[in-house]
Amino acid sequence: MDSLTQIVLGAAVGEAVLGRKVGNKAMLYGAIAGTIPDLDTFASAFTDTITAIEVHRGFTHSIVFSVLFAPVFGWLISRIERKSVATWKNWSWLMFWGLFTHPLLDAHTTWGTQLLWPLEVRLAYKNIFVIDPLYTLPFLVFLILAMRQKRDSRKRRKYNNLGLIISSIYLLIITPGIKLYTYNKFTEALAEQGIAYKKIETKPAPLNTILWTANVEVEDSYLIGDYSLFDSKPIQFVEYPKNHHLLGDWKEKKNVQRLIKISEGWYTISKKDGDLYFNDLRFGTLDPFPRVDSEFAFNYKLVEENGRIMAEETPKTRGDAKELMAQLGERIMGN
Repeated sequence: MDSLTQIVLGAAVGEAVLGRKVGNKAMLYGAIAGTIPDLDTFASAFTDTITAIEVHRGFTHSIVFSVLFAPVFGWLISRIERKSVATWKNWSWLMFWGLFTHPLLDAHTTWGTQLLWPLEVRLAYKNIFVIDPLYTLPFLVFLILAMRQKRDSRKRRKYNNLGLIISSIYLLIITPGIKLYTYNKFTEALAEQGIAYKKIETKPAPLNTILWTANVEVEDSYLIGDYSLFDSKPIQFVEYPKNHHLLGDWKEKKNVQRLIKISEGWYTISKKDGDLYFNDLRFGTLDPFPRVDSEFAFNYKLVEENGRIMAEETPKTRGDAKELMAQLGERIMGN
C-alpha cells in the first residue's frame, strides 16, 4: 500500500499496543514501524532492475524480519526514550506489530508480499489497489480524532478502535465480497460469449473497488476485460497476443526466466523499432478504457549485454494525469 496508508495503520496499531502508557509517542513510533519494510524500494539504486523487483516485498515484508528486528528497534527506542515508563519489551512489542501489519496489508494488493520468506510463496489476494481512499481516509479521520484526546481518555481508545474495525471490515469482508461478485460476472460473460479459457484472475482498478479488471488466458493470447458495479452493458474483452515466440532463444536465458517467474506467467512480448519489450500483465494498462495499443503499467525493454539479457523499465508516458483521472471516474460510473 502507499506510504500514507502504512503510516496510518502503523500509528493506529502503535496506539492500540502502547497508547495508554506513552500517548502520542506510540502513534509516532508505530508510524515509523509502518514505513520501515518499504525501505527495500531503495534496492533499485544499488542493483539491476530484475533483482530490485525480486527484492521488493521480500525479506523486509516477512515474519522473519518482524521477529528479528522488532527487538533491535525496540532497544533503540528504549535508549532514546530513557525517561519513558515503557520498557524495552513494550517498545519491541509495538515495533513487532507495526512491522508485521505492514506486509499483512500488502498481501491484499496485486503485487502481494513474500510473508513466509525464505519460502518463495508470494501471498497476493488482489482485493484492494495500492491506493484506496475508501480504506485510508476514514481510518485517518478516526486516528486524528483519537490523537486529539487525552492519553487515558475512553474516547481516544474508542476512536482508534473504530478506525481499526471499520478499515478491517472493508479490507477483510467488503472487498473480498465484491471481488467474488465481480469474478462471477466475468466468468458468466466468458461463458455467454463461448470463450474457453485456461485461467483467470481479477483485481480492482486504481483508487477504488467499484471498477474491476480481469486477465484471462486463452490459447495464443490474453484477454483483458473490465466491469463496474454500475455497468448495464455486457462485458467486453480486448485481446493481446502472447507473442512469446518473439523471444526465440532468449526465452531460456536466466534473466528472462526470472521475469517470467516474477510475472507469474502473465506476460506478452511486443516489438518496437527492432527492440523487444516484456509486458507484465498483472497490473493492467494505463488506459482506463483498454485498447489493443494501450500501454501496460509495467513493461521492460530487453537488452543483450555481453551475452546476458538485461531489463530496463520503460518510462511511463501517462500524458495528462487530470484527463486520465476523469476517464477513470467516467468508467467507474458505468458503461
